[in-house]
Amino acid sequence: MSQGGSGTRVAQPLTHSEGREFDELVAGLVPCRSNDPELWFAEQTARIEEAKALCRECPLVAGCLAGAVDRAEPWGVWGGEVFVDGVVVARKRGRGRPRKDAAA
Repeated sequence: MSQGGSGTRVAQPLTHSEGREFDELVAGLVPCRSNDPELWFAEQTARIEEAKALCRECPLVAGCLAGAVDRAEPWGVWGGEVFVDGVVVARKRGRGRPRKDAAA
């Protein structure tokens, strides 16, 4: 960080090598870096629930969720929540026809 004009600290963007060092630092601490990446984009309910459970143990869960909301992530498990079309949903529906009573 550098000092701003009023004595405040200003965050500097990470360089490519600093970003790589961060990845190496968090690799063993962050479940999405040490498990199958496809787990966070699974279609099966059991796999989605597994990803959400792993997220609950993650030290970065709050920041991950906030970032995903800010970016309106189109889909996947982010910060322990399921995103569909950029919106957090309680439960992801399986593929196929919608239920008949869904229109009512």
